[in-house]
Order: sequence, then C-alpha cells, then structure tokens
Amino acid sequence: MAREGGLIAWQWQGYGRNHRDRLNLLLHLVAVPAFIAGILACVRFLVSGLWFAALFALLFAALAFAVQGLGHKREAAAPEPFLGAGDFLGRVFVEQFITFPRFVLSGQWVRNFAHG
Repeated sequence: MAREGGLIAWQWQGYGRNHRDRLNLLLHLVAVPAFIAGILACVRFLVSGLWFAALFALLFAALAFAVQGLGHKREAAAPEPFLGAGDFLGRVFVEQFITFPRFVLSGQWVRNFAHG
C-alpha cells in the first residue's frame, strides 16, 4: 500500500505527534546518530571485506534502533503499524536518515522538548 504523498511526506506529517515525550526525544538524539554511524560503518567494513567488523557495526545499529523502540513505548500516540517487511525497512531508513535529522534541524525537536 502506498503512503499518501510518498513515504517521506507521510512520515513527516505525523512525526511531531509521535515524538513528544522528553526521554524519548533524548534517546532519539543519541540513538539516531548511533544507528546512522553503525549502518555507515557496516557498509564501509563490507566494502573492505571486514566481515566481523561489519557484523559488529550492524549489531551496534540494531541496538541503537532497539533503544528508540523503548522510547516509543513512552509516547501517548503510538506509531502506525507496519504494513510488512518492505514498509518496515523503508520507514526505518527514512526516519533515521531523513525525518529525524529534519525534525532536529527544523527546530521541531526543541519545540517538542520544551512542551513535553
């Protein structure tokens, strides 16, 4: 099922509503960059043939993602359920690499933290 306006627009539309709890916001501030670093390190290690290091980096990214999941459980507004594996992967990577950085750079993170 396609998301109205595309995945990036759809995710942005409800993002502020699903990220209001102060602890969740703080967890995301640390865990999203950790996820990004883990994924980028994993790709770099794979390209270099460093399989064990790539696995470690992937596990690091998975741990960072799990921390975000714990934060999401604190939110009053739960995220929309995933529609399948493709939806899960798309939403995760769009949130980590596009939506959360945009949320921070737009000032919405600070506004939500101030009102959380």
